[in-house]
Amino acid sequence: MRATLLGSFDALREREFRLLFTAHAISALGDFLVPVALAFAVLDLTGSATDLGLVLTARLVPLVFFMLAGGVWADRLPRQKLMIASHLVRLVTQGALGLLLVTGQARIWELVVLQAVHGTASAFFRPASSGIVPQTVSPERLHQANGLMWGAIGIAGFAGPAIAGVVLATAGAGWAILGDATTFALGAYLLARLRLPPLPHRKRESFLHELAFGWREVVSRRWLWTSIVGFAVFQLAVIAAFSVLGPVVAKRSLGGASAWATLAAAFGIGSIVGNFAALHVRPRRPLRFAFGVTLLCFPTLFLLAFAAPVPLIAATELVSGLAIGMSGAMWETTLQEHVPEAALSRVAAYDWMGSMVLRPAGLAVIGPIATLVGVKAALVGAGSIGLASNLAVLAVHEVRTLERGGPALGEEPSFAALDVTAET
Repeated sequence: MRATLLGSFDALREREFRLLFTAHAISALGDFLVPVALAFAVLDLTGSATDLGLVLTARLVPLVFFMLAGGVWADRLPRQKLMIASHLVRLVTQGALGLLLVTGQARIWELVVLQAVHGTASAFFRPASSGIVPQTVSPERLHQANGLMWGAIGIAGFAGPAIAGVVLATAGAGWAILGDATTFALGAYLLARLRLPPLPHRKRESFLHELAFGWREVVSRRWLWTSIVGFAVFQLAVIAAFSVLGPVVAKRSLGGASAWATLAAAFGIGSIVGNFAALHVRPRRPLRFAFGVTLLCFPTLFLLAFAAPVPLIAATELVSGLAIGMSGAMWETTLQEHVPEAALSRVAAYDWMGSMVLRPAGLAVIGPIATLVGVKAALVGAGSIGLASNLAVLAVHEVRTLERGGPALGEEPSFAALDVTAET
């Protein structure tokens, strides 16, 4: 048993993955300081859920808008260098935001501008980060590596909000944001130490041609584009409602920042358990399993709607974290196994962009909708939409039958994939 547990971390024996994992874990911890700190920084400034939605939307709009460009450049340039540059930009934006909050000079428009720049830098980071993992670890440890990367997010999801809650209570939101800035500096340093083998030379085409190439890879796989649509609806309804209305319910009815930090920490604990389980659970049909366990994510919104006791909501968030932790690693591995490496960052960009494209709209309108119909009705409606969407994706034949480690049952390789094979 002990050997099995220790074997779960074998991917960390490989130097390049160990450096990538450490950089990822540090910056993930910083990322999870921000949601609690930023939410209550905005609510303390104006007390407005609409303003909070505006600040969160400002970060997401450029993230979505520039994501495809980030995918093209991540398949053109060394992914390592693109990730370092993104870290350095976000070091500046979070450092400036933290200083404004610490000195008491922050205004909403400044938060909006800095978060917009932050989102732009993230748009170039995320496709590169999805594509770089297979470059740092041997193929037989790829699933394990993805499980560890998601595991780091789970641990950060537990530790980050807890640390943020302490910092908020003792020093203020600005210091939590400055902590996030520091993690970007450390992450950039560790990424600079990576020594990756050069990728095969690829013929450079026009930007639009390379963008279209990635699009063909996506639409040629029904399991891929239908899953992305499902993710988009989840972000539109569930994530937007939880992010904007959750802090409002916590502040009004559950005890404030400490209650909100407790819910976020519960999700993080569940994620840790789910990520560790994903290291050992490899179902034959990973997407059927992933979308099946995601059904466990929806009770939280209904309980928030009725301001249920914090321990009960925290229990549902624990289960939600477990589900996301398991399904996230499976999705990442499935993408890397079924999409050619030469197009992986572009496909990952369509995945990220498509998944988030509706989230800015959700963040922008959920506050006004809650004002119009009430917080309770808005949360119940969002939960119902998310649940129906998840069931619809599970009804897709290709999602249910896609097998791990190879093409979907009955699926022919795409013409785009054949082009990549010939080119490389």
